[in-house]
Amino acid sequence: MKILVINAGSSSLKYQLIDLEDAEHFSVLATGLVEKIGEPVGCITHKTFPGGVERKIEEQEPLPTHADGMKRVVALLTDEQDGVIRDVNEIAGVGHRVLNCGEEYSDTVEATAAVKDAIRRYFPLGPLHNPANLMGIEESEKVFPHARQVAVFDTAFHQTMPPKAFMYAVPRQWYTQYHLRKYGFHGTSHKFITGAAARYLGKPVDQTNIISIHLGNGCSMAAVRGGKCVDTTMGVTPLEGLMMGTRSGDIDPAAIEYIMDQTGMDIHQMLHALNKESGLKGICGVNDMREVVDKSAQGDELAELALQMFTYRVQKTIGAYMAAVPNLDALVFTAGIGQNSFPIRKRVCTGIEHLGVTLDEAKNLVRTDAPHEIQADGAPLKILVIPTNEELQIALETKAVIEGNQP
Repeated sequence: MKILVINAGSSSLKYQLIDLEDAEHFSVLATGLVEKIGEPVGCITHKTFPGGVERKIEEQEPLPTHADGMKRVVALLTDEQDGVIRDVNEIAGVGHRVLNCGEEYSDTVEATAAVKDAIRRYFPLGPLHNPANLMGIEESEKVFPHARQVAVFDTAFHQTMPPKAFMYAVPRQWYTQYHLRKYGFHGTSHKFITGAAARYLGKPVDQTNIISIHLGNGCSMAAVRGGKCVDTTMGVTPLEGLMMGTRSGDIDPAAIEYIMDQTGMDIHQMLHALNKESGLKGICGVNDMREVVDKSAQGDELAELALQMFTYRVQKTIGAYMAAVPNLDALVFTAGIGQNSFPIRKRVCTGIEHLGVTLDEAKNLVRTDAPHEIQADGAPLKILVIPTNEELQIALETKAVIEGNQP
């Protein structure tokens, strides 16, 4: 079954066409990114993989609207010489990443009129993403009229959290009237990692207990008990929780008022600073973890401080989530930093041996795209590294909706 996965941003369109049987039997036919939609010159990067060899096409042309971008993607996918499908009717379903739908939906659903209305109602909770996500669905309906349109919510996996985990200790009316609560994000990644960890461990998903550690430019963790999320670090927005590339993570709210008073910043300037100028970048000036690690190795004290702060927050959350997940099977590192940065994994796992976390340094240095273990022989707790694949997870859930197998 051919599934097109779309992540529509305010001026971009990320896509991937997957020929899918199941989580272990699939092939990526094409992938690409349309950028600078609405600007004088748009950019398209389109990749195909004939015979297992990557072929890249780069184009620059005006793309006034998302509809124009979508039509160009279709033309590339169906090109007589270099296309990967004969026509759009080969695409059975289009899976759309949607940021947030509050508490309305706890699973993936077909993008019906009612679902689109719900996405629209929650624009205030996702003002940058939800409108773009909805626009992606509406444009896709026009371009792929025979395909099933499916909404995959980034927050859905976290809807199993109990109230004690998702409620804030604020006036009750803020929740009942304004829907203020912890929603969590990176849900498709944490759900994929839960399934992949279960397969690796040889356990049913509903008997799998892990702490999922998604470390990229955005970072989050999830406590997963019996295959279900019982806590996560991000909150009503992705700003809460761990220190990230440019996001502050947890901060005393009164500190925000103090700095606004001192500087004259308004709330929009403050939120920009907390989202775009903080985290690793705020401490040492760069947000690429590879640069931070290199600068630390060269003796940069602020880079070293940034690494210590970053990994300490992860360590603290591991300890907290051990309280939430009895009979823990494994810690699982994933995403760009979690999968690829052996210095960060080493720092996270060093000093918490009393929690059963004991790293094998030689195993930690192994580079592979296959799920693998990096704990010391005889250690009481497994430490896994598993590449995430959010596009595949969206495709799997879209296929399940089409086949009527979605729980």
